[in-house]
Amino acid sequence: MDSNLIRIFIADDHHLFREGIVSLLRDAQDIIVAGEAENGEQLYTKYFEILPDIILSDISMPLISGIEAIYKIKQMDKSAKVLFLSMYDSEEFIYYTLKAGGLGLASKNIIKSELINAIRIVNKGNYYFGKNYNEEDISLLIEKFDSILSPQIDLNDISLSPREIQTLKFISEGFTSKEIADKLEVSKRTVDTHRTHLMSKLNLRTLPELIKFAIQFSFKEQMKEEK
Repeated sequence: MDSNLIRIFIADDHHLFREGIVSLLRDAQDIIVAGEAENGEQLYTKYFEILPDIILSDISMPLISGIEAIYKIKQMDKSAKVLFLSMYDSEEFIYYTLKAGGLGLASKNIIKSELINAIRIVNKGNYYFGKNYNEEDISLLIEKFDSILSPQIDLNDISLSPREIQTLKFISEGFTSKEIADKLEVSKRTVDTHRTHLMSKLNLRTLPELIKFAIQFSFKEQMKEEK
């Protein structure tokens, strides 16, 4: 096999989206799709069978999230290169993907030429978070979120129900109230009530504050599980 080829592994729970990525990359002569996964568990297990050059992974997937799968992979193979694809590319999600070990985050609405460019950048071991972020911007973003996302909340003094913890996890992965409701098999109104209770218990005023806290909380929970 040509050593200059970039072997990528696509992980997304939507078959049509994976097909779309394969189609977009078909004309890129230096890129080949080496494998696919439809959930986080498949991503984790198949990665070590295929050992691709780059993983293209969704953040939110069934069984375990893309973030969790990548975090586990990076514990075993620190050289793994990951470009996350998501509908969510705000600063807090950039921070979350960085903390999980990703080198980049691209919008699922990315155009073909930019996706190919992003893959080539990540393959060289460099960061890709769109044209608005350079290496210095990334360093500043990490410093910013390391300080403002370190919750001054002692969770030992706060009683969160199992459903509230589940809701926090799904919020951290970018799911909407409707999507969370479908996963928990409850009404959207029930999920909105969980959100309201969480914000009250955690003394948070806005939804962005809740999202930021949920991301930090989820990351810390992953760290505890690995210890």
